[in-house]
Amino acid sequence: MEGFGMFFEMGGYAGFVWPAFGLTAVVMVALVVSTLRQLAQNRRRLEMLETAQASQKRGLK
Repeated sequence: MEGFGMFFEMGGYAGFVWPAFGLTAVVMVALVVSTLRQLAQNRRRLEMLETAQASQKRGLK
């Protein structure tokens, strides 16, 4: 059990290491969420543009 305690203490630097890990995790999750939102938005926009292009082509014929 002493090994786990030493691991979590990080040699006395736990006050710096664990918040850094936490902040990194928060930033990574925010990047994933932001990317997925942008992907959904871009897919909707592409669908809208393709629909507009198809209706425009039908109007020319």
